[in-house]
Amino acid sequence: MRKTIFFILLLASTLIGCKHNTDSQRQTIGGDTIQMAYARHITMIEYDKYTVVSLENPWKEGQTLQRYVLVDRKDSAWVKDLPEGTVVYTPVKSSVVFTSPHCYLLSALGAESCIKGVCDAKYINLQSIRNGVQTGHIADCGNSMNPNVERIVELRPQAMLLSPYENSNYSQLTRTGTPLILCAEYMETSALGRAEWMRFYGRLFGCGRRADSLFHVVDSTYTALKRTASRAKHRPTVITERKTGSVWYCPGGNSTMSQLLTDAGARYPFASDNHSGSLALSSETVIDKAHNADIWLFAYSGNTAPTRPDLLAEYEGYKQIKAFTEGRIFGCSNTATLYFEESTFRPDLLMRELTALFGTVPSAGYKPRYYKRI
Repeated sequence: MRKTIFFILLLASTLIGCKHNTDSQRQTIGGDTIQMAYARHITMIEYDKYTVVSLENPWKEGQTLQRYVLVDRKDSAWVKDLPEGTVVYTPVKSSVVFTSPHCYLLSALGAESCIKGVCDAKYINLQSIRNGVQTGHIADCGNSMNPNVERIVELRPQAMLLSPYENSNYSQLTRTGTPLILCAEYMETSALGRAEWMRFYGRLFGCGRRADSLFHVVDSTYTALKRTASRAKHRPTVITERKTGSVWYCPGGNSTMSQLLTDAGARYPFASDNHSGSLALSSETVIDKAHNADIWLFAYSGNTAPTRPDLLAEYEGYKQIKAFTEGRIFGCSNTATLYFEESTFRPDLLMRELTALFGTVPSAGYKPRYYKRI
């Protein structure tokens, strides 16, 4: 009799366990994949009551960096058996944002009011964010590499947006219990792939359709400019950046900047390189490879651009560059423009500027947004 009861209970528990597993599996069956045209490190699948977002680890092929389960806040009380992942209730109404490009994006999507705290405030050029920090409506949470965790806890944000790095340690931030949104779009190797991540961020803040619409504008504008530039008869050779100490950092051939230059109709001396990050080169190597560059582009800090004598005082070898001797040098201020804020999610704006500078797309009446002639 005891054996009979035991087996009945065992069978019942097994059936219950099977039913639970079946229900859990059912939650991840039949979803609709949101097709990403360019992004390679993110996958989004919409189910009836939630969306699963998987971020591929860009440093370890085949591994997952993070998985999120986005649940509409109004459904949170009765949605059960969620798949594995960090649950984020949407729309996020309060957040701490660690980088200025994401501040810009939220502003562009009409969700700037959801920014309750920022890191690296002194590097943010968006006037509305700066005003918010000055008035205290937006908290200054310190350095992004060493944030003020106590201040973040006081804000009780519903999400934190930060850029991950290989082997990063977020233990202090994780202990706050706030979902960490790992913004790894900068590891995409195409400008449009990087920008397409806005569709994920839009869904976090309840403006997914607006994000999809904005990306459509970015994609169509960028693609049209690229198509026109590809038919240009003249393709100028372009070199970027400046010597820093003993090193000249140039974009790798697989970087988004290298692709932008090529798409805008330029010839980039290091385009055949297969690195997606920066190349740490000697000045001799750069001059040897790019001395015949028709155009020289670089960024600088502050509101005052360096003069030609300033550049020669920095490195006399600059005079060997064709663009220097012929006066086709263009500088972009990191502090007086929104270049850094905008270029991640609005590469179409940068593309428009580059094609105008290169003369590969008709640009009568165009007023420079970022670069000014030195």
